[in-house]
Amino acid sequence: MSGSSQKSAAEVRRLLTSRNIERVVVLGANGTMGFGSAALFTQAVPHVTFLARSRAKAEEGLAAAIKQVRSPTVASRSDVGDYDNDLDAAVSQADIVFEALTEDFDIKKAMFDRVEATRRDDSIIATVTSGLSINGLCDGRGDSFRKNFLGLHFFNPPNVITGTELIANRDTDAGVLDFIEAFARLRLGREMIRTHDTPAFAGNRVGFKVLNESAQLAEQLGPVLVDKIVGPYTGRALTPLATIDLVGWDIHRAIVDNVYEKTSDEAHETNKLPTYMAKLMEQGVLGDKTGSGFFKRDGKTRLALDIASGNYKPASDIVLPDMAYVGEVASLYAQGRYEEGMRIFLAAEGDEASLARKVIGGYISYAFHRVGEVTDDIGGIDRIMGMGFNWAPPSVLVDVMGAPAACKMIDGAGLPVPPALETAARTGEPRRFFQHPSINTGRFFVAG
Repeated sequence: MSGSSQKSAAEVRRLLTSRNIERVVVLGANGTMGFGSAALFTQAVPHVTFLARSRAKAEEGLAAAIKQVRSPTVASRSDVGDYDNDLDAAVSQADIVFEALTEDFDIKKAMFDRVEATRRDDSIIATVTSGLSINGLCDGRGDSFRKNFLGLHFFNPPNVITGTELIANRDTDAGVLDFIEAFARLRLGREMIRTHDTPAFAGNRVGFKVLNESAQLAEQLGPVLVDKIVGPYTGRALTPLATIDLVGWDIHRAIVDNVYEKTSDEAHETNKLPTYMAKLMEQGVLGDKTGSGFFKRDGKTRLALDIASGNYKPASDIVLPDMAYVGEVASLYAQGRYEEGMRIFLAAEGDEASLARKVIGGYISYAFHRVGEVTDDIGGIDRIMGMGFNWAPPSVLVDVMGAPAACKMIDGAGLPVPPALETAARTGEPRRFFQHPSINTGRFFVAG
């Protein structure tokens, strides 16, 4: 039940007529995911209620939503309230209750106690958790709650990033899943991927493995060099450590700690949070939200963290080794010559190029080995990495490299070669792994 249900446009339109969504309540609407999701819902339904701990916090969320999307429908279709005075009435009228509280299991469970006591039997309850167990969050609930409960994992900011994971619990009604997928596709403009209820689901399971591996490497190499080695030329719009700063170190920690605790796979140690990050977090370092992380700004000057001392120095002052191949690859990408650029990358000499191939080979290997565990097929992982993380999907990288070259890179890095790639390298089939009718793969090859 992953990847996508692949229903026709006519079937999707028919599904939309099975329910009428007039009112959506967003819990935790003052947070970035809360107000971003609430703003998205205002584009599709006539009435959205922003709820938070206080009315003032909810009003802050509404103001942030208006600023984020600059659409008059946000204000005209929204109202605000707080949990103590307004939750019961709002939830009792809601067609969808969308929970976007902090990533804390107990806090979410306590809120669902209140929701279950006041919701209509036919209302849909969705959580935007980035990786907590959907089954665990509805354990002990009544039949109606469980049948209508699911994970709807938007990526931040949802008005920009369309990739969305849909996660059922063991009792979610199939009709509810089909409806939400149709509603999210047509009304919210989502690229929907059904994933299994495993820690961090699909996108964060694969993506944060790469992000945390980069954070581990930064202790020896420094943030500037790591973000150069695993830079845009490797198929990402934003470098890995800059991504962790944007996401927030606390969110990063919640995701990798959850995966490290609850899984044991071939890359288990790459999900162990670096000790230096934990120590800096105790001092209030959380990334962009606190003004400092791996990087920070002093006016127009970008500063980089010196991990050993905890101090910052101008990033431009840090001397990097010669990595001329990066410019060659980027130049070829700018001309649309992706296969040639990838050949330069695969043949580049030096420790930095070897390390880059190990990280990218690990990304491909780890993703293909998660098939059957986090999604039914590689297509689901591909689409969430492409449309959720804005990274080149693993299959796209394989297609551009060629399966034999991809296998050689992965094996050369001492990593397990996925059986599907071994077969493709030996037989030539499939000729291409990535299949999508509307995603232009050139968007993932950044010339910089």
